[in-house]
Parts: sequence; structure tokens; C-alpha cells
Amino acid sequence: MHMDHDPAAPAAETIGFDQFLAVDIRVGTIVEAEAFPEARKPAFKLLIDFGPTIGRKRSSAQITEHYTLEQLRGMQVAAVVNFPPRQIGKMMSEVLTLGFPDAEGRVVLFHPSERVPDGGRLF
Repeated sequence: MHMDHDPAAPAAETIGFDQFLAVDIRVGTIVEAEAFPEARKPAFKLLIDFGPTIGRKRSSAQITEHYTLEQLRGMQVAAVVNFPPRQIGKMMSEVLTLGFPDAEGRVVLFHPSERVPDGGRLF
């Protein structure tokens, strides 16, 4: 699954509301963040706690330009939690952490403006 980080990407085709509901986007807190030197592009390995229903899941994220490992720990983020796991280098990424491109196409993480309970689903 290639993610386009183009800030001027064209609008996607129209979908039905049921298709949106099929994508399970949850909020979680980053409990571990570490370097990922084996990744082809600069990235960090994250362990995100999505609360008691979803639990803790691993993710790889190309977010090294805007964030330090220290900044990430304790930060709440949003992620798609119902994609199949994907092998990224030597790690199995279980969720897709979500972000938006800045003007240069570098990832800025999407997170709630106020603290919310981990595991809450986006609607």
C-alpha cells in the first residue's frame, strides 16, 4: 500500500458511507518509540496502546523529520487498526498510523486536540 504524501493530491472517487465505516480508525497512545535503522526510508518503530478492546499494536512510521523519539512517547495518534499486518523490514507493522503532508510532503501526525480515551473510534 503506497501512501502518497503529495499535499496537492487529487480528490479520491466518491464512496458510500458503508465503505467509510469499514475502515476502523482508532485513537491510541504511543507507549514505545524507537529508531528503525533497517527501514529503507527514515522511520521509527512505534508501540501504540489502543485500550482494552484493541490492545497494543506495532507500527512503522516515516515521521523522523518532525518528531523526536522523546516527543512521540505519550502522544495520542490515530491509526487504521483493521488492515492485515504488513512486513516492513524486520518488523511486522500491525496498524497504519495516520498523518497529513506538510508543504514539502513530510508527515505531520494526526491526533486529537484534547486527550480522549484510548481505543475511541473515529466517526
